[in-house]
Amino acid sequence: DLEKTKMYFRQIAKKAAEQNNFVWIDIESSGYADVTIAFFKAMYAEFSNVGLCLQAYLYRTEKDWNELKNSPGIRLVKGAYRESASVAFPSKKDVDANYLKLALQMIETAQNGKFRPGIATHDMKIVEAIKNTVNEKKWNPASIEFQMLYGINDDGQTLLTREGYKMRVLISYGSAWFPWYMRRLAERPANVWFVLKSMFR
Repeated sequence: DLEKTKMYFRQIAKKAAEQNNFVWIDIESSGYADVTIAFFKAMYAEFSNVGLCLQAYLYRTEKDWNELKNSPGIRLVKGAYRESASVAFPSKKDVDANYLKLALQMIETAQNGKFRPGIATHDMKIVEAIKNTVNEKKWNPASIEFQMLYGINDDGQTLLTREGYKMRVLISYGSAWFPWYMRRLAERPANVWFVLKSMFR
């Protein structure tokens, strides 16, 4: 029920605004993209503390991003659902390249002080490439929010904050926490190694 969803979301966004908090709207598989983006557009017309997740592995994402540049914020992920090659890049190399390109565009937009980029990745090669560009262009690190899962690469998270970047640590809860967490790990299998190392530290 779309109207009921809007009613509940308004309550959440209003309460979050009172606490100076930001609300991110997640996005699922590509079949839900249009309705999710339409919902987000309706909500950010009312609230300035809401953002949307976009997936770099979808061909459509660059177009979606260009349409949403004036929104309060975009959270960029690689994407964790099985998708057809007709709608998503089948090659990891292409996904990574698209992620970096879009992330840098979002960070550049954030230099106006009005846009919030959520750079959600554990891929340290991408993180380092972003940091190099930030240094070269003298962008403000505090305008960038990296986002990582709780318990994965804690040292890397701490280092980023020491370098002046913002860091948001995510943890899932609720009855569907496990499949959600496993999809996040599936985005980058190396994350499993980070988890195992953390368990035995």
